[in-house]
Amino acid sequence: MKKRYFLYLLLGTIFGITLMKGDAVSWFRMQEMFRFQGFQMYGIFMTAIPTAALSIFIIKKFKIKTLDGQPVRILKKKFNWGYVYGGILFGIGWALTGACPGPIYVQIGSGLSIAVVTLISALLGTWVYSYLKPRLPH
Repeated sequence: MKKRYFLYLLLGTIFGITLMKGDAVSWFRMQEMFRFQGFQMYGIFMTAIPTAALSIFIIKKFKIKTLDGQPVRILKKKFNWGYVYGGILFGIGWALTGACPGPIYVQIGSGLSIAVVTLISALLGTWVYSYLKPRLPH
């Protein structure tokens, strides 16, 4: 069991280093992207999307299991306008802070202490959503 946690830590560290080296945690890179003035972030996305699609294909084709031996389930989702509204809110927060959930931790780890405010805000937003979820149309 401890071996599994070490694997998670190792993969997370590699992911963080990759984000840092790719400059994907820079507020300035995010601003370039949202203003259509830089290609770097779009290049990262154009690599990430086919990689994710190929990974999902492989998981389904070879019936890959989790580290616990459970089958990986990828459920189909129906369209919901909540995804659109949530995406807009997410995009606004991303544009303002220069971070989506993964890079927040990389920013903190790299010494950008103001990112702690972003993390607290993200956690607060998640809590507000969980509180309001029963009252929202799903």
